[in-house]
Amino acid sequence: MSTTAAVGTLAVPGATLHHEHTGSGPLLLLIPGGAADAALYAGMTDVLAAHFTVLSYDPRGLSRSTLHEPLTDQRVEVWSDDAHRLIEALSPHRDAYVFGSSSGAVVALDLLARHPERLRRVIAHEPPLVELLADPAPHRALFAEVREVFRAEGAGAAMARFSEGLGGRPAEREPTALPPALQEMAPRMHANLPVFLEHLLCPFTAGLPDVDGLRRAGRRLIPAAGRDSRGLLPLYGPAAQLAELLDLEVAEFPGGHLGAVEHPAEFAARLLELYRSPGETSPDS
Repeated sequence: MSTTAAVGTLAVPGATLHHEHTGSGPLLLLIPGGAADAALYAGMTDVLAAHFTVLSYDPRGLSRSTLHEPLTDQRVEVWSDDAHRLIEALSPHRDAYVFGSSSGAVVALDLLARHPERLRRVIAHEPPLVELLADPAPHRALFAEVREVFRAEGAGAAMARFSEGLGGRPAEREPTALPPALQEMAPRMHANLPVFLEHLLCPFTAGLPDVDGLRRAGRRLIPAAGRDSRGLLPLYGPAAQLAELLDLEVAEFPGGHLGAVEHPAEFAARLLELYRSPGETSPDS
């Protein structure tokens, strides 16, 4: 986040959320995915903050957002409630925009299905909802295997198996090229990996979105995926299938699953383009 970001906390049932916001204009809630936290989108925050009040946060149980109850498998609807409470707290009288990637996109979809009246436009980038695919079994088995590898061999071995199974490519940028906020997040992400691998990966990929609710939300939803994820079924496939079910189109972004980190300037420009697309008034208005 920008050095001018305001930092706060929000008490929610069972947790206290750390959040950060900067900029002015309508609220844009950025929902991080995986083991990441509020700093995930730091590389594009300054660009977006020229048009939005940019809000990001540490999801419950990760980094600086503390749980007040025992850690168990996490539930999408609880995280969605957290996101809704943040919107209500930071933008009580104005509809919000939302962007979520990976497991953050799963949360964004649930949020839109349940609270469409509070949202202007939601971009869900590569939600790993493999149950939408024609044959989810191999992907379901991969996620279960990754969790077992974590239990037996630790986070490093589990993440290596995870990356191999997804067919992912290494990041195109060296860590030294990342914004300071992202470099600072690295040890927090490492500490979050046990939570992600044991309590997030399988629960967040095991369900189906509320397609009827999303259909009622209409054109507020933009399913999205990275250009470099074409051909990677568990990454691109769910967004494509969701678009087909809802008679929408997949919006492509620069890079792959981590495009927001690898290509922040281009990624932010694409976000702004989509938020200003036909049928949507400018966020500056």
